[in-house]
Amino acid sequence: MDDKLSLILHASGGLFRKYGIRSISMDDIAREIGMSKKTLYQYVENKTDLIEKLLLHLVSSSRACITEETSNLNAIDVLIQVSIKVSREIKEMNPSIAFDLEKFYPTLYRNFVNAKRDHVYRKIKENLEQGVSEGIYRNDVDSDLVAKLYVQKLMDVHDPEFLSSVDFSFEKVFQVMFDNHIRGIANPEGLAYYEKQINKQISL
Repeated sequence: MDDKLSLILHASGGLFRKYGIRSISMDDIAREIGMSKKTLYQYVENKTDLIEKLLLHLVSSSRACITEETSNLNAIDVLIQVSIKVSREIKEMNPSIAFDLEKFYPTLYRNFVNAKRDHVYRKIKENLEQGVSEGIYRNDVDSDLVAKLYVQKLMDVHDPEFLSSVDFSFEKVFQVMFDNHIRGIANPEGLAYYEKQINKQISL
């Protein structure tokens, strides 16, 4: 990726996470980068194009980062590391982002959700198969069905309407969903290992 485009995406992503999408203009982004709008428009056609490029970049970089960070871990540690990463991202994200995307950029939002859904499904299915082969997940787990159910639950809690109807933060809902997922698929050996790892995280 071009260095200047990378800078634009990084800066705009930071502004969107902090302030939401609707409240940030192209002027704000140019000012944040220290770049003229004329130069900015050499890399993106408009705000919609910028958001589309940013979402594609987020999906791509997330895939690469997770693969690199979890390549030598067992299945339970993979899920723990991913949950930590997701929780960290949630804390840095303005709650209005999902609302803004769905309302003002519905096509981009739908494409982004579909890409994330397909990726998460593949990764969860791979993780289930890995855990069974490592002897830490139940050997009667239907990896295809469980992966599809997990993805659907994840899509539900990402739904802006769902978030506005509950008294809990997305971070809390995600943590409970993640914990229930592990406890539902781990065998006794895996559950003991999971409890040990969680206690380590708490004591840090």
